[in-house]
Amino acid sequence: MIFKKGMLLIFVSLIAVVSISQTNKKRPPVKTVTKKVVPKPVKTLLWEISGNGLREPSYLYGTMHVLCAEDARLSENLKSTIGKSKKVYFEIDMDDMTEMMGGLKYMRMNDGVKLSDLLTKEEYARVEAAFKKSKTPMPISMINRFKPALVSSLLGEQSMGCTQQKGMEQVIMKEASDKNKTILGLETIQFQSSLFDSIPYEKQAKELLTYIDSMDNYKGMTMEMVAAYKAQDLEKLEQWVSKSDPAMEDYMDLMLYGRNRKWVQQMPNLMMEGTLLFAVGAGHLPGDQGVISLLRKKGFKVNPIVNK
Repeated sequence: MIFKKGMLLIFVSLIAVVSISQTNKKRPPVKTVTKKVVPKPVKTLLWEISGNGLREPSYLYGTMHVLCAEDARLSENLKSTIGKSKKVYFEIDMDDMTEMMGGLKYMRMNDGVKLSDLLTKEEYARVEAAFKKSKTPMPISMINRFKPALVSSLLGEQSMGCTQQKGMEQVIMKEASDKNKTILGLETIQFQSSLFDSIPYEKQAKELLTYIDSMDNYKGMTMEMVAAYKAQDLEKLEQWVSKSDPAMEDYMDLMLYGRNRKWVQQMPNLMMEGTLLFAVGAGHLPGDQGVISLLRKKGFKVNPIVNK
C-alpha cells in the first residue's frame, strides 16, 4: 500500500444470513419461506485467479506493511504459491535498490515547504515531543521536510508494541529471492508518494496533530487491525478503511479505489505471461471496489485458498 509502511488500508460489511417463517392461527397457514443460506466467506488472505482466457492460474495475496516480526510468517500454501509463480508483483519493486534508496527524496514536501512552516511553534513542539517519546530513529530536522501524512505513518509504526518489526512483503521477497523469482512492482515510489501532494499539506499537518493528541486511541485501533489481519478477516478489516490513517477519509478514491482500478487494468495482460503472485496491501482486496470484486467483474474467477 502507500510508500511508508504504516499505510495499511482496510474494509467493510459482515454478511448476515436470515431465515424467516410466518404462521397465522386464524387463517390458513402461510407457506414457510426460507431465504437461501449464503455460506460464510472463507477467512483468508490468499486467492486464486483463473478463467477468462488464462492458460494458468495466478494468485493474489493481502499483505500488511508493518507487523511484529514474530507475526510475519508464511503459510505452507503461500510458500507453495511463491514456488510455482514465475514472477512476484508488489505495489512497488522492492528488489530495485536504486528505486528504494531514491525514494527518500519523494518523501519531502515540494517547494521546500517544512512542517514547521505549517504549524505554530507550540504545535511543532508537540510534534517534536511525540517523536522524542516514540524514539523514532530519524532526526526531527529530517522529518521536518517530510509530508505530514508520512510522519503520521512513522509514528504509527512505533505503536506496534514490539521492538522488532517486519512487513509481509519482506518475508515474501526473501522466499521469492531464495527461489530466484523475478520481483516487480505495479507502481513506482514516485507515483505513490505523489499521491500525498494531492492532499493539502496544511490538512495533513492538522491531522498529524490530531493523531498525536489521540495516539492512545490510534494504538488501540492498530492492535485491533493487527488482530483482524492475523485472523485473515478481510470483512472486519474493511471497517477500518477510513480509520487507519488520519488523512485518508476524504481521499479514498485517490489513495485506494483509483489505484485498485489501475491495477486491475494491468493484471489481465500480465497474467497472460503465466502464473504470477500479486502481493498488495490487504486493504485493497475486499469491498465492491476492491481488487477481488473488480477482477470478478472482468470475468475472472477469484476463489479463496486456505492459508493457515
